[in-house]
Amino acid sequence: MKKLFWMFVFLAAVECTFAQAGLPKISIGVGEAKSQGDVSTSLQIMALLTVLSLAPALMILTTAFTRIVIIMSFVRTALGTQSIPPNQVMVGLSMFLTFFVMGPTWQKVNVNAVQPYFEKKISQQQAIDRATIPVRDFMLKNTYEKDLKMFLDIRKEKPKTKADVSVTALIPAFVISELKTAFIVGFYIFIPFLIIDLVVASGLMSMGMMMLPPSIVSLPAKLLVFVLADGWSTLVTAILSGYR
Repeated sequence: MKKLFWMFVFLAAVECTFAQAGLPKISIGVGEAKSQGDVSTSLQIMALLTVLSLAPALMILTTAFTRIVIIMSFVRTALGTQSIPPNQVMVGLSMFLTFFVMGPTWQKVNVNAVQPYFEKKISQQQAIDRATIPVRDFMLKNTYEKDLKMFLDIRKEKPKTKADVSVTALIPAFVISELKTAFIVGFYIFIPFLIIDLVVASGLMSMGMMMLPPSIVSLPAKLLVFVLADGWSTLVTAILSGYR
């Protein structure tokens, strides 16, 4: 209680010091617009804040992040390590691999849309239309035709060209395709580690060591096989080659 009391005293003293120093304050208010430009600017700010709030979802669902992070999670589960590597490492590695895969696409967006817009050579709508083209091409290349057709049939859409495919149908089809591919890769990852678990369990039972958990013996064996096979490099190479 005494420490808590002195902490409140310290905070009150700091607050009084800042108040006496005359530091500026920041306030956000709502007032009456004086011109049509004020209304337009306010709407643009609201739209920008909305886009920023949706940025994490767009980052996950329209890039290679979904497939990569799921494959990494499958590897950790197949190895049998509960929290090694940690989630921060897995997500960080998946994010930087996503930057590597999406680099050419984002470079096209920067050259064709962002830089001309900043130089005031094109309008905002033109910049959005130009930025959508490389991202759309990337998603179309990595989307199964069956998945895309399913969403188009539900919406009863019949686009004549790839450019006519609506984003509302393309994004969920792309996400499902990424999930399907990640689970296929996860199946192949699990097979060698499952064989090691079966061999270890059979060996322990044949020696009468049924009280010893097989995971204690199989974990070092799986780690050894994974290291000798240069597992991380092989896995990253396989993931990146899938986006060529």
